[in-house]
Amino acid sequence: MSEQSGTNKKSHDEHHEASKQPSYGLVLTAIVIVLLAYVGLLVAGLPQQWTNEANTVHEHGTDDHAGHNHATDDHAGHDHATDDDHAGHNHAEHDHAAHDGHGHTDHAVAATDGGSDKQSPPLFMIFPFAMLLLAIAVFPLIPATAHWWESNLHRFYVAAGLGVLTLLYYGFVCNFPIDLHWPGHALTNPSDGAFAMMSTIFTNAIISEFIPFIVLLFALYSIAGGIRIKGDLKASPRTNSIILLIGAVMASFVGTTGAAMLLIRLLLDTNKERKYKVHTVVFFIFIVCNCGGCLLPTGDPPLFLGYLRGVDFLWPMHLWAEWAFVNLMLIALYFLFDAIFYYPHESKGDKANDAAHTEPLAILGWKLNVPLLLGVVLAVMFLAPEKNFFDGLGIKQIVAASGLQVEPWYPPYFLREAMQVLFVLISIAGGSFAIRKENDFNFNAIVEVAALFFGIFICMQAPLQILDAQGKNLPLKTPIHYYWATGSLSSVLDNAPTYVVFFEAAKAQEKAKRVEAEKAGGVTLEEYEKRSNTRLKVADGEIDWLLLVAISLGSVFMGAMTYIGNGPNFMVKAIAEQSGIKMPSFFGYMIYSCLILLPIYALMNYLFLLR
Repeated sequence: MSEQSGTNKKSHDEHHEASKQPSYGLVLTAIVIVLLAYVGLLVAGLPQQWTNEANTVHEHGTDDHAGHNHATDDHAGHDHATDDDHAGHNHAEHDHAAHDGHGHTDHAVAATDGGSDKQSPPLFMIFPFAMLLLAIAVFPLIPATAHWWESNLHRFYVAAGLGVLTLLYYGFVCNFPIDLHWPGHALTNPSDGAFAMMSTIFTNAIISEFIPFIVLLFALYSIAGGIRIKGDLKASPRTNSIILLIGAVMASFVGTTGAAMLLIRLLLDTNKERKYKVHTVVFFIFIVCNCGGCLLPTGDPPLFLGYLRGVDFLWPMHLWAEWAFVNLMLIALYFLFDAIFYYPHESKGDKANDAAHTEPLAILGWKLNVPLLLGVVLAVMFLAPEKNFFDGLGIKQIVAASGLQVEPWYPPYFLREAMQVLFVLISIAGGSFAIRKENDFNFNAIVEVAALFFGIFICMQAPLQILDAQGKNLPLKTPIHYYWATGSLSSVLDNAPTYVVFFEAAKAQEKAKRVEAEKAGGVTLEEYEKRSNTRLKVADGEIDWLLLVAISLGSVFMGAMTYIGNGPNFMVKAIAEQSGIKMPSFFGYMIYSCLILLPIYALMNYLFLLR
């Protein structure tokens, strides 16, 4: 009986290991089918038609796409002309007013009144969103559900099931018009039928936001998996600190997931002879998986969602001082901890073993995959369908210097995503499978993100509408309020939807300020317009500059507070445990984060947000 049980366990383990192996043939076939389908759509002219629809609406009543498309140099100086500011603010009003001839005048009036009479779902429609985030936080911790929750299919059941509840509300209960955001702006009325209402929410959530979001993560994750940084360096405090610094820099450019994938094996191989290494992995999660990723939309999912909502691609670079302060403080603190408390307590035998078993640093697979990672970043920068390609960074200056007259060109919808998927195809088909095997690469982590975020993007439509209508009433006024509110939720929930919630709240409050100034008129409106350098134009509105700084920093930095704050945290924990490192429990990790991170975040708050 015991022998049979052992055989069954061995068979189960072999099946489990086999299930972890990536099915490259299946993935490559799926990518080829997707790319061929997109080429077919291009031949039929559909992506070009979608882009034309969207940009025709965006340009209506604005000057040179002012409401949605902003030149990089505008953002760099914080300086926006008053006329452009006003045009950007009225962008939403023009969109709504354009539908007056279709019987939607009442809704348009509500929208132009700062959302004061704007209808939104009842508060109980936050329930599906809250339940999904609660499931992400709690199910892995409950013994009865922990094993069941490990299946990505089960995660999808929960996420999609709660998403269906949201869709059913809009199809059969919602009694007010809702906005369709893709490809152009339109309104869908309950009288159009349940299917039209549900398809509007599904389109907004999945086609407009989820697809660009998950394709970017998939591309960064898959291409980074083809690069192997190997070596067994001397595991000194200095060596580990340098690895952490490199990870902090890389995280913004190849994503926190990509940087973690590239460097965690090197860190573990370097420290395998050491006894005290838990703290090193914890600091790796702090820096590489979170705090390093705040300089570009490619760095962390919250910033990419902000980019999809109209924040300029290079705007996060304005956070360089905060990035440098937090990451350098953490690296310096790690060096002191390791040099003073941990490294001196390593046994002489372990130190000698570490020194005897060194291996030179080698980077494999970089010649193919580093250019592909750069290609992903360039695709995100230049192929946004809402932005004139010739207004891109560098291209605008070259065109101006040449004196050429070029017609605006807006990239067809999903060309950006198609290029990213093409880069993945090249990376997998043209790269080394042996390198990926050395990295223990598989698609489980990205499938987990896709399964959960499919439901998250649908479920968060109702909370976003509530915030759009009621955001101006939230008791959050200052950057400090937004920083700690966003950070607190990002600590225990996923930081990407948390960013969106407070982004929309800040945008709604700015809309309310303008409406109040317009109602008062005269000097009040003039004074409001003079403060244009404190506001940033985004899709369908404006947002206070410092509030966006606070929201961005809170969501990115405080995702490091728990294992569930950001996706790569759990991934690195799992890889470390597979290597034999006994990582802290959920609350044990929080002891580290509360004692180390909170004082640094509070000091950063004092130095940078009290302005």
